[in-house]
Amino acid sequence: MPPQRVGALPRQQSLLLPAVINPFVQDTKLSNAAIIKCVLLGIFLVPLRAIFITLVLMVLWPVSVIVTFKLPLKGAVEPSTGWRRFLCQRVMAALGRAYFFSMGFRVVVKGKQASSHDAPILAVAPHSTFFDGIVCVVAGLPSTVSRVENLATPIFGRFLRSLQPVLVSRTDPDSRKNTINEINKRAKSGGQWPQVLIFPEGTCTNRSCLITFKQGAFIPGVPVQPVLLRYPNKLDTVTWTWQGFKSKTLLLLTLCQLYTTVEIEFLPPHIPTEEEKKSPALFASRVRETMAKALGVPVTDHTYEDCRLMISAGELTLPMEAGLVEFTKISRKLNLKWDNIRKELDGFATMASTCKGGRITIEEFASFLKLPVSPVLEDLFRLFDRNGDGTIDFREYVIGVNILCRPSNTEDVLKMAFQLFDTDEDEKVTHDEFTALMCSALGVSDVDMTKLFEAIDADGSGFITFNEFQEFAATHPEYAKLFTTYLELQRYQAIQEANPGDLELAGQPSSGEEPEESTSDKKDD
Repeated sequence: MPPQRVGALPRQQSLLLPAVINPFVQDTKLSNAAIIKCVLLGIFLVPLRAIFITLVLMVLWPVSVIVTFKLPLKGAVEPSTGWRRFLCQRVMAALGRAYFFSMGFRVVVKGKQASSHDAPILAVAPHSTFFDGIVCVVAGLPSTVSRVENLATPIFGRFLRSLQPVLVSRTDPDSRKNTINEINKRAKSGGQWPQVLIFPEGTCTNRSCLITFKQGAFIPGVPVQPVLLRYPNKLDTVTWTWQGFKSKTLLLLTLCQLYTTVEIEFLPPHIPTEEEKKSPALFASRVRETMAKALGVPVTDHTYEDCRLMISAGELTLPMEAGLVEFTKISRKLNLKWDNIRKELDGFATMASTCKGGRITIEEFASFLKLPVSPVLEDLFRLFDRNGDGTIDFREYVIGVNILCRPSNTEDVLKMAFQLFDTDEDEKVTHDEFTALMCSALGVSDVDMTKLFEAIDADGSGFITFNEFQEFAATHPEYAKLFTTYLELQRYQAIQEANPGDLELAGQPSSGEEPEESTSDKKDD
C-alpha cells in the first residue's frame, strides 16, 4: 500500500496569531450626521479656539525664551533650579493647561502622582496621538525623551528646550547608549532632576492593545510609576497612527468637537524586585501586564520594527498589514534580525506578486516553485499554512522558511538529494535525470521540468553541478524541505515493506503509547 501522508504538525502556542492583528490602523468612520455636526460646530468653535490658542502661545513663547536664556541649545549639564524651575513647573504648566483647554480638552485625573524621589520615571501608555503631550502638562512638565530634530520646531521647539529633554539623534551611532546613560543619571539623582516621562511603546497605536515596551525606562532599575491614558469619547478624533487620518484632519476634527475628554490615571509605583533589576525586559513586561490589566486590553509583541516592515510591504505593492509579524516574538523565537526579515519580505513579495491581498494560494506557491500541484506539494503547503485557511501570509512564510526549510537546507541534505538526482554518478545531473526524480518525488508521471531545470542550471551548460544546486538551494530553501519530505516518505515505505505493521505514523501512536511531540515545526520555548 502507498505510504500515508503525515498530517499537520502541532503548532507552538508562542507562534500563534496575536489577539490584535493590526494595532497601527485608525478606522474611525464619519457618518453623515457626524460630518454635519462637525461643520456646524466648527463654524463657531474653530475660529474662537484658534484665537485663544494664539493668545496662549503669545504668552508661552516669551516665557520659554526666559527659561532657556543662556542655556545650551542641546543637552543639559545641570538641572534647572530656582526661578527657572518655578517658571517651568508652575507658570508654563498653567499655560500648557490653558493651551489644551483652548482646544476643548476636558481632563479627568485619577490616582496620585508620586514624587521624583519615590518614582523617578513615569511610563505612559498607550501612546496613540500627538495630543498625548497633555499628560506631560498634567504631570508638571517633567523631562521627556525627544528627537533632537524637534528642537527646530517653531515655538514648540523652544518650549521643549525648557523641559531639558533627553535628546535622541538618528545620525549619532552612540545615541542609544548616550540616551540610556542620561536616563540612568537622572533617575538616580535622588530627586535633583525632575521626573523623566517616557512612552515605552515607542510609536503610536490605536489603543486596542499594549505593544512591546522598549527597555530604556527600565534599565536604571528604579521605581517606575505607570500612567494610563484613555480617550472615552463617542467619536474618536485623536488616534493618529500609521494608517488612518492625517494629523491636520485630526486636529480640525478635534477642534470641531464641543469637548474632548481625556482620562489620566496614575497607578501605584512599581518597585522592581532584584530579579527585575537584573532583567530590564522582565521589568518592562511586568509593568506592561499591570497596565494592560488596568486598561482591560491584551498585550502583543508588535514593535516599531513592525511599522518599518509595513512601510516596506507597501513599497513592494503588498498590503501594509503584510508586514505585521510581531517582530519581537518572531526575532526572539527564530533568532532573526530586522534586515533578515526584510529580505524574507522580498522573497514573499516575489511569490505573491500575482495574488491580491498579500496571501499566497497553493496555485501561486506551485507557480513560484515551477512545479505542478501534487499531493507532496500540498503537504509542504500545509506545513506553511499554520491556521489552515488555504493561504500563506507573510508571517506564516517567515515561520515556515526558518523552522521548516532552513534547518533542512544543510550541506548533508543537499549532497544526499544531489546524489539521488545523479543516477549515473558522474557528478552532473542531466535534464532527464532531474525530470525523472522530480516526477517521482511529486508523485506525478509526466510533467515538464524545463523551467525549473534552467533556473538551477545557471551557466546554461545543459547539466547541473553540485555548486549550482547548492547556490539555488540557498535562495530557494523551500526545495530542501521538499527533498527531505520525499526522503522521509521513501525511508518510511522501505521500513513498511521490510517490517509491515512495525512502524506507526507520527501523530498516530499505537494503543497504550503516549504520542511524542514533533520537534520539526518548533524551537524550544
